[in-house]
Amino acid sequence: MSLPTEAAAIRERMQRLYECWSQGDAQAYAACFTEDVDYVAFDGSHLKGRQANAEAHQALFDGVLRGSMLDGEVKSVRFLAPDVALIHTEGVIKLRWQRKAPKARRSIQTMVAVKLEGVWYFTAFQNTRIQPPNAFARWVMRLMTPKRSAAR
Repeated sequence: MSLPTEAAAIRERMQRLYECWSQGDAQAYAACFTEDVDYVAFDGSHLKGRQANAEAHQALFDGVLRGSMLDGEVKSVRFLAPDVALIHTEGVIKLRWQRKAPKARRSIQTMVAVKLEGVWYFTAFQNTRIQPPNAFARWVMRLMTPKRSAAR
């Protein structure tokens, strides 16, 4: 097994995932995941299993996300075992009427992939919207930062 070759295969699988989304094909999208996938969407909803994934995405593709495009990029692939990888990606959805996807909707995904019978599948997925710290978060960080004493 060559790790660079396996990493390339995972990147190809991610590209397939993006294509299936952009084609509005929920069954093909869900087929990139294991039967028992744990899928956590950006809003915190938790889908369990390939069929639940397909049903939820078909409703989106038939509704608010009809004609949307998923643009993403693999940021890292780290092998935890020869047949298990931790992947970080960033992505954004461009809605059908948008020329460009808004940066404010970029998300980061953490995924676990497993190799089953020679094919990589995603078995865990966590999607989190990338947001700048709000005023409350900045205030908490100031409270947690030690104050420097004045030089004497």
